[in-house]
Amino acid sequence: MNLSASYFPLKMTNLRSQSFLIMSYLLLILCLIIFEQKSVCLVNAAPEAGVKQANMGIPDARSQFCSIDLANFLPPPYGNLSYSNCHPVWETYVLRYYQSKDHTVTIVLSALYTTGWVGIGFSKDGLMVGGSAMVGWISKSGHAKIKQYYLKGRKAHEVLPGQGDLNLTSIPPVVVLDGANLYMGFQLQFNAPLQQQPTLLAYGSRIPLNHKLTVHDDKTTIHIDYSTGVAAATSGAGGLDKMKRSHGILGIIGWGLILPCGAMIARFLKHKEPLWFYLHTIIQIVGFLIVLAGVVVGQALNNQIHADVAAHRGIGYFALTLSIIQVLAFFIRPDKESKIRRLWAAYHQWFGVITLFFGALNIVLGFQVGAAGSEWKIGYGFLLGIILVTAIVLQVLSKLRSSEKPEQPISAYQMS
Repeated sequence: MNLSASYFPLKMTNLRSQSFLIMSYLLLILCLIIFEQKSVCLVNAAPEAGVKQANMGIPDARSQFCSIDLANFLPPPYGNLSYSNCHPVWETYVLRYYQSKDHTVTIVLSALYTTGWVGIGFSKDGLMVGGSAMVGWISKSGHAKIKQYYLKGRKAHEVLPGQGDLNLTSIPPVVVLDGANLYMGFQLQFNAPLQQQPTLLAYGSRIPLNHKLTVHDDKTTIHIDYSTGVAAATSGAGGLDKMKRSHGILGIIGWGLILPCGAMIARFLKHKEPLWFYLHTIIQIVGFLIVLAGVVVGQALNNQIHADVAAHRGIGYFALTLSIIQVLAFFIRPDKESKIRRLWAAYHQWFGVITLFFGALNIVLGFQVGAAGSEWKIGYGFLLGIILVTAIVLQVLSKLRSSEKPEQPISAYQMS
């Protein structure tokens, strides 16, 4: 017994030291990976090198497209303005704009066109939902069409024609097909100079019927400072959506799977001593690192889109703080003979329950603010159902086992 009593504290000390070292290395690797992923490509409208980068490497793209005389086919004022800001922004998209002293912004967007529709939109956070867009196309009968849309949701029936928050001037917007390029022109009135503005670009290959758009074939978001002519594009089309998906997946895996499994091990597998303790410790550390990765990706995403998601962000940081306290509890765990051991065990258990509750709540809230599709909700609902059923089954088995066996002494590895 003396040998065992002296062995286990030594083993615990080694485990704590090794766990702390592993966490430090993993955190360092995690930070390096995320820092690499959130890099942003800055595109300047004036320098030639920047133009090539924005236009995916097409040589002399600015001089080729921006030297075209718009007066040959666009009506005034779209054709006779001097567009000092003109640059390729994405694939074959070329954006021209002019901002007057009365805060009127004239925009002309051109793109290679065969069929379907071409769109440019504006939103507060760089995401589709909640934004407004101008969409142009050539109908099957050869008529030019342009219309404002309110992007209420991601599905086709949630893109509402004839609605939106863009304050168009009295000058009618135009659409002209010149050669192989479609040109869209419109004017927006603002109360103050337009500066940093997330701008959405998208296209679809099917012609709208009755002004109803089909799902886009591709899209991207660029951040343009309309006062300086500098644009910042995410690295690769759909970069924001990729970060958004990564944030959601990491949150679901961490809060919805790994951490609940670690908690159930501590709750129901204490009869497997000391295996339960090592499993609980390792799984919770892994879950914590996954959750931390999700928070870092979420913050990087918010730094780019400046989303108005105060509740989701606040609950996320609150749950992360609770999880940090839970991890620290491992290193300040008192000996089993200590008078505060039971108090520590109660705090660790209830803090764990509260942390998991807010983690699950924030997943659901994330679905709402992120306009997640039904596949996300169904997938998480299925996962949550499996976790709850497993917990109920293990609780029943635990009650049956405790009714058959006498009470065991307090474990030397007690965590909760």
